[in-house]
Amino acid sequence: MTVISRKKLNYPIAKRLRHYLHQYDRETRLPVTYAELTRTSGSFPLLDRQDRDTLWETVFYEPQALRELSEGLAQVYALLKTGGDLSFTDHLLADRIDYCRFGNSNPFRVRIVNQLNDNYDYFYVKRADASRVYGLELEHLLSPNSMNYLVHEDTLIEEHIVGIPGDDFIRDHLQRPHLNQVRIAKEFVKFNERCFARLLGDMRAYNYVVVATPDFEDEQYRVRAIDFDQQSYEGKKTMYMPQFFKDNRAVVMLCSKLLEAETIRQYQAEERTLMARRARSERYRLKDLMDCMRRDEISPPDKVEQLKRELNQHHTTELFTACRSMGDVVRLNLQLMLVGRAGRRR
Repeated sequence: MTVISRKKLNYPIAKRLRHYLHQYDRETRLPVTYAELTRTSGSFPLLDRQDRDTLWETVFYEPQALRELSEGLAQVYALLKTGGDLSFTDHLLADRIDYCRFGNSNPFRVRIVNQLNDNYDYFYVKRADASRVYGLELEHLLSPNSMNYLVHEDTLIEEHIVGIPGDDFIRDHLQRPHLNQVRIAKEFVKFNERCFARLLGDMRAYNYVVVATPDFEDEQYRVRAIDFDQQSYEGKKTMYMPQFFKDNRAVVMLCSKLLEAETIRQYQAEERTLMARRARSERYRLKDLMDCMRRDEISPPDKVEQLKRELNQHHTTELFTACRSMGDVVRLNLQLMLVGRAGRRR
């Protein structure tokens, strides 16, 4: 099983990537920054409904600072959701701010409440990092999911992705009698294929969600990544295959039990075909992104060299040897998976 032993390095957003973000309306001036949210007065653990530790802490601030933050965070929400139309912010209130010490991004999660009907929504404030930005953009361009986020200097704002956290789903839902296990297995195979094609790593169960949608006869499912810290960073090939993480074992066993090898290959081919169509429809924007990524440093050289060797072996080629950066590796892997031959059978 795959294990991550060291915390990922953070890479600043370079000038070329910053220009890309501006060109495609991802960059805007924000009234609240990540640094301002770190000036807390204290915190207490946030527990779930079963009194289990969520690894999040609810933070609090001095009264004057909280008033200013609440107003600014309502404006951030308006920028994210309504393109900056502030006419809706009078009845919006940031009533809770949570902080997570676990993981690479140390995010803040902001709960925004509509005071007219008590409905609430969330968004995340993180430190901007090149890996996360590349991960979000590749998800937006190549997956079936649109990503809504904004960047300003060293602050990243991400929309909340609705779904059942993967670890909760595996623990509480996977063995329910009315769950369509074949459809879950199918979606996990497709999710695994998407992650490997664009080299998105660290898809342990708590880094993705399962979205269940009622259909006229049954439920449909989609597995969505929610954490993009490990976009094209690690050197081990298996880091980019969710099937090799220990906490995904129950789903992997389900796939082995319910799906024939030929069926798995069919689902992999289906997902590669869909990704190839998205790549063609977004080819100019994808080229702009790849041009940035190929000139950027987003992984230590030793990890790049290791991944080149392992992908050469995986694809039975020597083409990766000529790659000079992790961006080159991602670009070539996408070409081999989506345009050239469809990768070795796994």
